Amino acid sequence: MKAVAIQEFGPADGLRVVEVPEPAPGAGQVLIETEAIGVGGVDAVIRRGTLGSYGFKTGHIPGSEVAGTVIGVGEGLDGSLKGRRMWAFTGTGGGYAEKAVASDFLPIPESLSSEDAVAIGTSGAVAHFALAHAHFRKGEAVLVRGAAGSIGVSAVQLAARSAKTVAVTTSSTARGERLKKLGATEVLDRAASGEGKYDVIIDLIAGPNLPDFFDKLNPNGRLVVVGVVGGMPPADFAAKLLQNFQKSLSFMTFSADTVPRAELQRVRLEQFEDAAFHGVVHEILPLDEAAKAHQKMDDGEVFGRIVLKP
Repeated sequence: MKAVAIQEFGPADGLRVVEVPEPAPGAGQVLIETEAIGVGGVDAVIRRGTLGSYGFKTGHIPGSEVAGTVIGVGEGLDGSLKGRRMWAFTGTGGGYAEKAVASDFLPIPESLSSEDAVAIGTSGAVAHFALAHAHFRKGEAVLVRGAAGSIGVSAVQLAARSAKTVAVTTSSTARGERLKKLGATEVLDRAASGEGKYDVIIDLIAGPNLPDFFDKLNPNGRLVVVGVVGGMPPADFAAKLLQNFQKSLSFMTFSADTVPRAELQRVRLEQFEDAAFHGVVHEILPLDEAAKAHQKMDDGEVFGRIVLKP
């Protein structure tokens, strides 16, 4: 079958189309013929080699979520699953392919397209639990840093339901206007210039400028980092946090890996069925153009999620 693999770590053109054997579902797994493949920030981080120490090697097939039709089931699963449309989480890879196996899957409501399912699935759940991790409370002021990505647009929608303020950082006026339509009340430049003070910052960028955002927090403020698409923060970033010790600030990281699967499934299903909550599909590209999709992410052109189709 056709897949896209990382043949060289680094630039986007290190992604190449390859032929690989069709995977076989193991116990508790389904085999899905993919109709839509979500292109996520973690895919780009892996491809760049940022997480090289985690054991990723050339030949790795990226992609953590797909949607499509079940064409095979492994031991322990009901054969009636065959023929049903499913969203599935494939883990740290395996999704950029015509077929994929997964043990974490959910039925897709008839009202939801496969493209929308991969735009909501992981991103919506991560945004939900990141806000919970930050102990976000009704009436607080929230800043979403890097809000134009798929997790960011989800975080804005969720925070807007009960926040006093939802500020966002973005790279253009046009993106800012689109984020306002999703619930943002303030649009800032990437440095979040100004004197704004926030109770919660959901940081989807990290990178060298992360320490500057401690100054943007109110007393007892909480900053949660979700991913490192902007690179790792400086090794001494905690020094800036300690310089603000009189404000009793909190710094946290968040990964959905720590959330019980049943909780993730419950939240994802609720979001799939919530007509007022939606993913944003930036563009749909052929699977063959995965490298082009990654280049668009590297260039900062993406609003929401790019979806690949075999």
